[in-house]
Amino acid sequence: MRILLLFLLMLSAIAAQPAAKYRQGHSHIGEGFDEGPRQKPWEIAGAGSVSFPITHKNPETQKWFNQGVALLHSFWYYEAERAFRWCLQLEPDNAMAWWGLARSQAGGKRTKDFVQEAVKRKGTVSDRERLYIEADAANALPELGAKDESNRGRLVLERLVMKYPDDIEAKAFLALDTMMVDRIGTELLIREVLAKASNHPGAHHYRIHNWDGKDPEFALESCRRYGDIAPAVGHARHMPGHVFAGAGMWHEAAISMDAATRVEKKYMQERQTFPFENWNYTHNKNYLAYIQSQLGMEKAALSAGRQLLAAPRMEKRSMRSDSFPPHMEAQIIVLRTKVRFERWPDLLDGAGVDFDDSYIGDKLLKTFVEGLAYHGLGNEPKARKALADLEGMKDEIAKKDDFFLKSWHPVMVRELKGKLMLASGKTLEGLTELGEAAIAWAAMLHDQNDPPFYPSNIYDDLGRAYLKAKSPILAVAAYGKSMELVRNNAWALAGLTEAHLALGEKDKATAYYSRLLHVWGDADSPMPVMKTGLAADPKDVSPGPQRNYKRTTLSSLGPDLWEPFPSPKLDALDPKRKRVQLAEYKGRNVLLIFYLGQECAHCLEQLKAVASKKEDFEKRNTAVLAISSNKPEDNADSIQIKDVPFRLLSDERFENAKRFLSYDDFERLELHSTVLIDAQGRVRWAHRGGDPFTDFDTLLKELDRMNKIAE
Repeated sequence: MRILLLFLLMLSAIAAQPAAKYRQGHSHIGEGFDEGPRQKPWEIAGAGSVSFPITHKNPETQKWFNQGVALLHSFWYYEAERAFRWCLQLEPDNAMAWWGLARSQAGGKRTKDFVQEAVKRKGTVSDRERLYIEADAANALPELGAKDESNRGRLVLERLVMKYPDDIEAKAFLALDTMMVDRIGTELLIREVLAKASNHPGAHHYRIHNWDGKDPEFALESCRRYGDIAPAVGHARHMPGHVFAGAGMWHEAAISMDAATRVEKKYMQERQTFPFENWNYTHNKNYLAYIQSQLGMEKAALSAGRQLLAAPRMEKRSMRSDSFPPHMEAQIIVLRTKVRFERWPDLLDGAGVDFDDSYIGDKLLKTFVEGLAYHGLGNEPKARKALADLEGMKDEIAKKDDFFLKSWHPVMVRELKGKLMLASGKTLEGLTELGEAAIAWAAMLHDQNDPPFYPSNIYDDLGRAYLKAKSPILAVAAYGKSMELVRNNAWALAGLTEAHLALGEKDKATAYYSRLLHVWGDADSPMPVMKTGLAADPKDVSPGPQRNYKRTTLSSLGPDLWEPFPSPKLDALDPKRKRVQLAEYKGRNVLLIFYLGQECAHCLEQLKAVASKKEDFEKRNTAVLAISSNKPEDNADSIQIKDVPFRLLSDERFENAKRFLSYDDFERLELHSTVLIDAQGRVRWAHRGGDPFTDFDTLLKELDRMNKIAE
């Protein structure tokens, strides 16, 4: 213990010493390159094909530029940036490579910095290319454009399209800029692009977005083609699912979303990435689970939630930024599915939901679903207590800068209050309150239908309440409104069947029942109304033909489950020049830390932090290994680190660093990486980049969770 203490004190003194910034894993070019991909690109055969000629010296630059643009058109910005960074590796002063890097960002400082570099070099390219640069500069650098215009870049793009009418890329990017704003104008631009390039990935993608939400029928042709045009791109498989779901084509929607998750899982396995690093994966799983529940596949939907709960975690908990982290998407899936299928006991025992009572968003959701569950089980006193607790959160929620919390809370209060009024015999008041909640829910659905995050479909609940109140005409109206909002919604189809039967309208009841049979034909269990004795054949009433989801084989696209990927080979030397490989640690977890040698002050701080947790890792069956490009004899003799309380490994040629993606191919420099390998030799979690990871308390929690999952 005394030796460890002396070691920590020594590291503290050394870490205070200055070190060259490049030795700390940071880019030589600029801080903008400390983010994003750090390994060279590969040819993505299934990304779609475009031709975007640019001024270049090296023919290879044009090849990677075209791949980058194709990926831009599918919103795969991370991989697009990788391609454009390689263009810059080949030609550091290529203006259009800098333009591509700027287009690969989501705004902010990196966009501005990259655009500025493109502007500096715009005199080296053609007039046509210069207009592309000026279009992005007008938006990112408003000081260069007309300050009284709301969309300066669009004006430049319009001039580009008019000046160079044969440039279909300009038309595609203009369609992206106008989609959902000028839907007819966008569609006409898309048609011009497709007239010259029928398989243009951007044109089909932007058409899907343009008609998503309302009028999805106009995008069905592109939905059927986009995934085939860019089969290796998860988003190209995913977006058609949006439109199919909006059109009530639940089987086709499930096929699209399932395909998307498989393509992305295959990518993660092959490229050593994680769900928390792939912006669209968790969204895919959430949407797929929603669609599966619409098809009555409750078990499959809940399985999606369990998969996300088991996935490794990195993000801090927040209600929503650009996307929910995996465990919060899992929470949404589980709550929505169990509420929909009325699994009240499961909701009360909290099975499959990772609630954090210190977080107001979790408190809100937990209290609400418990109120619904107590009401569903007939325990009205506890349901009223939950309602009181919900109402008591009003002031706390009002202080939060969270759109979702503020929009959900009043709807939850009204929904639960209306249901409790109905339960207490206040029929008119309860129906009025529930009706107001349904109206508010519908307005919220317009902004939050991606897929719905709110656990209930209140119009379906209102229809059920009208049926109980012996008002089938009003039930038809409520279920009809539900069908407007969610086409071919199975619960609404069942309710309309029942309501029309109550009205003596057997033909109408049979028509809805036949539609229900098609949607719910592969459900885990039938709805009660499906046992009424009505005679009908399944009938698909949707705007296009569908395949059957259950009978469609998708295994060739990728795995059904995300699993940790097999660890790359570890083959390094310890201070005594003994070879160290993972086989030596079979049956144990391994925390592998790539650091930048004894000259890196930040690295020494990291070693100090992990050394202080040595016993904590040992208790969790975890060996700590630290690896750098130091020679074995340096590790043995260095006064700074030779007494480190875990093994120091040597990777002089960066062979291990490259295998574990701890090496920057663009600038040929080593990176900081912290890699967690489980007892089965699979990489479960990793953090890589210009700065070392030091939050080992959080990592220990993740390790506890990982060990629990493995039990």
